[in-house]
Amino acid sequence: MIKATNVSKRYSKKLALNAVNLSIPKGSVYGLLGPNGAGKTSFIRIMNQITAPDEGHVYFGDRALQPGDIARIGYLPEERGLYKKMKVGEQVLYLARLKGLSTTEAKARAKKWFVRLEMADFWEKKVEDLSKGMAQKVQFVTTVLHEPELLIFDEPFTGFDPINTNLIKREILRLSEEGATVIFSTHRMESVEEICDHIGLINNGQVMVEGPLLDIRKRYQNGTYLFVVKEAIEHWGGGTVLQESKHHTGNSYTVKFEDYPGVMVGELAVKGTLVAFEEVLPSVQDIFIEIVENGIKLAPHE
Repeated sequence: MIKATNVSKRYSKKLALNAVNLSIPKGSVYGLLGPNGAGKTSFIRIMNQITAPDEGHVYFGDRALQPGDIARIGYLPEERGLYKKMKVGEQVLYLARLKGLSTTEAKARAKKWFVRLEMADFWEKKVEDLSKGMAQKVQFVTTVLHEPELLIFDEPFTGFDPINTNLIKREILRLSEEGATVIFSTHRMESVEEICDHIGLINNGQVMVEGPLLDIRKRYQNGTYLFVVKEAIEHWGGGTVLQESKHHTGNSYTVKFEDYPGVMVGELAVKGTLVAFEEVLPSVQDIFIEIVENGIKLAPHE
């Protein structure tokens, strides 16, 4: 859906993007990650044609990004932008008209979304009278109402309680299942693991790692395994116990090994004490911290 080739962007003496190459698959939920100041917002602004790259190209589908493509994009920025004195319904219809919808079609779609997001009684309220979370719901509706092919959400859960966060997560996944491509930028790594199938991590204006999320987690595997056994174990054949706990199925141990613990698994299986065994892949947060703190950059297929 989106392909960037050697995209660079400079602001005065600051190189915000340095020969960035990204490929965002059609139909994916793509996590665009990075610390503050990494270059994520600069790239999002280029996709939305708010700014243009100094070098390189961005492709939308099979051709270069064009001005008319903005109608095919829905963008929820981190800095919200509703008119506080307008009534909610008027605000939604106004922004929908800017995206090319008729008043009749916009109103019909908006009413359905208001029911879906449990905000049917907001229509006549002024934006300034809404809580931060409720105003966020309104802006979410204005982002998706014209049914764009590409949705860009920058910190979409800001201001939401856990209930509404889960509600919006479900709607994002539903939109993806219905064919939309979603770019999702956030600092909440647990949300990335829940809804993203691809990620790209930018640091200091460079792409440090990109690809399917599961593949990246496997590439960062560090020899950590989870054992569930019927009896307590004291010696792990050179492995280091990172965590242990007891539960109804037995004792649980998270153990780190230098090599694959095939001998240990075999011994426990022969004894009949092994209940379960699996590799523990690093979390997105672990990978994020390692890349940002240590400056590790993986080649696309390393």
